[in-house]
Amino acid sequence: MKHLHVTCAIIERDGLVLAAQRSAAMSLPLKWEFAGGKIDPGESPEECLRRELTEEMGIQIRVGKDLPAATYHYPEFAVTLHPFVCKIESGEIVLHEHAAIRWLPPEQLLDLDWAEADLPVIQSYLSSLAYDGAGSSSG
Repeated sequence: MKHLHVTCAIIERDGLVLAAQRSAAMSLPLKWEFAGGKIDPGESPEECLRRELTEEMGIQIRVGKDLPAATYHYPEFAVTLHPFVCKIESGEIVLHEHAAIRWLPPEQLLDLDWAEADLPVIQSYLSSLAYDGAGSSSG
């Protein structure tokens, strides 16, 4: 079984978090996910995330703290997500691959129909916010 290692960016802005909807042409069509992509050989997860966000959305990001990696087994393949909390440094979001994006308060993230692999990432992110003392209010 193929096993992919994929980075994902939990992009925060003004107390909101960016969710991206996969296009109808992608695998897991129209499911929501955190933007990111497959780690190339010899590439660090942080380098991968910067490259993918530039390719997918035309933005430059600052990669912040990492969260625990999460592995999910789909019927056809397994994926390990390597999540990082990020901020946009420059650029305006232009969707090159995704169908849509939404900025949501963290407590509303689970209202969307997420790709199954992203669900444990959301849980660990929400837990990390709770540990930080209900999140920071500084933008």
